Amino acid sequence: MTNGTISIRDALYESPGPKAKKIIAAATVLSLVVLAALIYLVIHQFYITGQLDSRYWSVFARASTWRYLGKGLLGTLKVALGSSLVAFAIAMVMMLGRLSSIRPVSWIAVALIELSRGIPTLLFIYFFFLVPSQFGIMLPVYWKITLPVAISASGVVAETLRSGVNAVPKGQTEAALSLGMTDGKVFFKIVFPQAFRYVIPSLIAELVIVLKDTTFAYVVSYADMMLNARVLISNYDALLAVYLVVAVIYIIINYLLHRAAVFMAGHRKTAAA
Repeated sequence: MTNGTISIRDALYESPGPKAKKIIAAATVLSLVVLAALIYLVIHQFYITGQLDSRYWSVFARASTWRYLGKGLLGTLKVALGSSLVAFAIAMVMMLGRLSSIRPVSWIAVALIELSRGIPTLLFIYFFFLVPSQFGIMLPVYWKITLPVAISASGVVAETLRSGVNAVPKGQTEAALSLGMTDGKVFFKIVFPQAFRYVIPSLIAELVIVLKDTTFAYVVSYADMMLNARVLISNYDALLAVYLVVAVIYIIINYLLHRAAVFMAGHRKTAAA
């Protein structure tokens, strides 16, 4: 609670008392012990089966391995960035359609949003991989993965933007209209800039999901980090080592995105205060 403002967390959950804090602390310690035991068992099993032998890890002592993974990472980031931009553009259209006062337009927008949210990303990828070519449309491999990932994310982004718009006080819209501004100017000059600032942390968090969805690029044989990892595995027979390193890279990227979202959320609250 800051300056008399109650956060959603404060409104939904009471602050734990002394007894609850002790229980939480004990549960945390127990969870850490169990987690440490599981990690030990996994590592011990890897050791017994010989998966920790140096011959499986020596591949990462070569600069060529890191350059190859780096090229794959660059491909992954290109798809993630392109998908994010396309998803935002599509989401803007769907969000405006859902907010429209014209009922048929609003209904179509709702249907499209629910469709994009309800269909798995992999099905969208198979659609763009198989269907356009049947009509003579030969899409580049990049767009065969970028477009489906963008469409899959667009519904969530549209609803995120709409929640931001609904969070802007209605009084500001009414005041602007009373000054003679048109609906379009009110929305794009007053409402949407504020709404966008509200939802920036959520949009950054959505990037994590987009980044994870890019791992389906192997379906269309796009050279992302996962596909390059598969090549390394086939060449050096180091399945565990390669996948563990790739997993750590994904974890670091997702963690940085998460920290960026937390930073933007904290910055917005500080500015509002």
